[in-house]
Amino acid sequence: MSSEQVKKKSNSKSKSKPKTKPNSNSKSKSKATKQKKKPVAEKGLPLFGEFSEWFNQVLIDAEIIDYRYNLKGCGVWLPYGFKVRQYAFQIIRDLLDSTSVPHGEMLFPLLIPEPQFMKEKETVKGFEDEVYWVKDGGTKPLDIKLALRPTSETAMYPMASIWIRSHQDLPLKTYQIANMFRYEGKNTRPLIRVREITTFKEAHTYHATADECEEQIREAIECYKGFFDALGVPYLVTQRPKWDTFPGANYTIAFDCIFPINHKALQIGTVHNLGQVFAKTFDIKYETVDGTQEYVHQTCYGISERAIAALIASHGDDKGLKIPPRVAPIEAVIVPILFKNKEQIVLDVCNSMFKTLKEAGLKVRLDTRSISPGRKYFHWELRGIPLRIEIGPRDVEKGNICLVRRDTGEKDFVPQNEAVSKITSLLQEIQQSLWDSAKENHQQWILRTNDLEEALEYIDAGNGVADIPFCGSEECAAPIEQRLENLKFLGIPEEYIPALNKSVKVEKDIYCAYCSKLVKQYWRIGRSY
Repeated sequence: MSSEQVKKKSNSKSKSKPKTKPNSNSKSKSKATKQKKKPVAEKGLPLFGEFSEWFNQVLIDAEIIDYRYNLKGCGVWLPYGFKVRQYAFQIIRDLLDSTSVPHGEMLFPLLIPEPQFMKEKETVKGFEDEVYWVKDGGTKPLDIKLALRPTSETAMYPMASIWIRSHQDLPLKTYQIANMFRYEGKNTRPLIRVREITTFKEAHTYHATADECEEQIREAIECYKGFFDALGVPYLVTQRPKWDTFPGANYTIAFDCIFPINHKALQIGTVHNLGQVFAKTFDIKYETVDGTQEYVHQTCYGISERAIAALIASHGDDKGLKIPPRVAPIEAVIVPILFKNKEQIVLDVCNSMFKTLKEAGLKVRLDTRSISPGRKYFHWELRGIPLRIEIGPRDVEKGNICLVRRDTGEKDFVPQNEAVSKITSLLQEIQQSLWDSAKENHQQWILRTNDLEEALEYIDAGNGVADIPFCGSEECAAPIEQRLENLKFLGIPEEYIPALNKSVKVEKDIYCAYCSKLVKQYWRIGRSY
């Protein structure tokens, strides 16, 4: 799509698109309570209206997570949402456990003594306004304050200095999936900006050389791509600007997902090359083959429950969620269509089908509640169940079942004796279809232009993110970021990142969109959460 075409599309969309309203935990709480009378699917809350309203409401109505807990920025994972979370993070576990040198899962203490936490000055500087401190033990003041971990470098690295002694101990790859606490002063947003991060996967690796460290960065990127591919979540990979790099890191590479409707970018994963900064701070050394002592080289990379937010946002519609089969707690639900005097005949077939699918290893549910089929359809569509199986008297007579796809609404009648193979095949199609559709949408929300004003108009209209020629100077970036609320330099797109490419792409005859200096690459900008 040309810049001119994108501009026309931007202008047409901006006229009808409502502005996104500010959101806070307290406001969304009262709004959700008022709207609880009917779930999204029955009330018809449109996705293509106010995205934040749809997102907040569907989390409750689809029973994912409930943020009406009496503490701002903290929520309760509900059974259905917890299953989605469980299946999703098992994927990243499997990926990390199956690398050439496997990552070992650990679990570190939540509390970090103040002297230990304050030891790494750059980390403290990056998190000093976000730390929760425990100052009392029961009724007695503590001699030493304890930090609730906002991140775990200062908890993990003193232990690594004990474990690592020789080059034979390297590489060491560890990870944990735990909760983090950060005092979020801004408006909290469910799953996006919270005070308790209930699901934080952080990996930490230790290497003998800088080259091995760089190779680990590439492995981490591939693990994350595999993870988001499995979730059907589209992503952008960028190297963050130096001024937005993780405190103490040499550089940071981030994954972002563009949300529909408001087209803001959400950071959903980060990979950091830490070099030897933390090794020198925490004295993590190893003995080389020659008998000398050297500091290790380190990486760390994290994913949080924002991945679930991106999953929900990437596949939803006016009826509610669309959950990819790979992480769906229920892949198919059987809905009996009952008529008078033929109930038992239908139920017998439904029970037999349930048993057959269950034995085949499918995640299936039989819905025998005493409510109308229509209400059952609403219930399961809202929760994004990939496939609905309808069985009525006519289906029994013909020896068929009716399969209804959640993603497209298409119906297909298949013989009962072909149910397992057909359902298995359809679930694979749905998984791929959701992924393809999400990627296609995502790609349409990126504008590449040499004109700064065109880029800002595109972003301001809520149409997506933009790539502009840029010199990389923070002095040039600052006035651009001030032009629009929440505008941010996301960084250098993947094709220009040296760590990820043997041959880095070089542009010709492009000039910084702000200072007009000759440059060799584009940078990505956009509104972000």
